[in-house]
Amino acid sequence: MYKYLFILLLFAAQRSMAQADSSGVIVTKDPRVDLLVRKQIAINEETTRESRRNIPGFRIQVLNSPDRNKVYAAKVKVYQEFPDWKPYLLYQPPNYKLRVGDFKTQDEADAALQQLSRLFPSGLYVIRDVIEVKLSDVQRPDSTN
Repeated sequence: MYKYLFILLLFAAQRSMAQADSSGVIVTKDPRVDLLVRKQIAINEETTRESRRNIPGFRIQVLNSPDRNKVYAAKVKVYQEFPDWKPYLLYQPPNYKLRVGDFKTQDEADAALQQLSRLFPSGLYVIRDVIEVKLSDVQRPDSTN
């Protein structure tokens, strides 16, 4: 019995000394790891692009009516007079709502409200909404500007 215990202790001591001698570990990285990292970065960029396009901002509510034709007519007016502002048509039963623009600040929305008041003299107001922005306008998360 003591013989086996001695051999076991000798083996354990030799093993601990072997670990102490190998303090300089050399790791060789496979170049395919860098390729996988770049691929994962591209996948993350693609999957988060849509969430970066939508940010909190302001829109102008032009019309709120149960008459769909009236709201569509107002949408056409907005398209004709202000082609740069995108109109959004929402249906929240029983009403149709027409909202216009993607404004980042309250001041931008107020200036647009003044212009829209020529076409629609009443019922306009600025609301907080989630707006769409161009990817070129959104700062990338990895940039340090």
